Amino acid sequence: QVQLVESGGGLVQAGGSLRLSCAASGRTSSNYAMGWFRQAPGKEREFVAAINWARSNIYGADSVKGRFTISRDNAKNTVYLEMNSLKPEDTAVYYCAASTFLNWRADAYAYWGQGTQVTVSS
Repeated sequence: QVQLVESGGGLVQAGGSLRLSCAASGRTSSNYAMGWFRQAPGKEREFVAAINWARSNIYGADSVKGRFTISRDNAKNTVYLEMNSLKPEDTAVYYCAASTFLNWRADAYAYWGQGTQVTVSS
């Protein structure tokens, strides 16, 4: 079992920044690829970014490329999502998830955090 706890969400004005954190615990949690997904009201869950233990990463929608950066600290079993130049359309609940391999499919992630709300005001 892997337990994931997100933090760092909140309310920010458009153009602002937030850094989300996801602390992982449990057996061999550092070996997992970690991903961020988001879900806005009335929309499907969307892949944002993922990173594996070797720090190879992939990003989802073009709308976040160049603005969001995923990173991880293996010693702390923590993955981060640095979000800059935030837009109102980034408003969503952001979820951290763990998978045995780096990928973008939500159904490949076996473990999920409870989510953290990010609200961007215009």
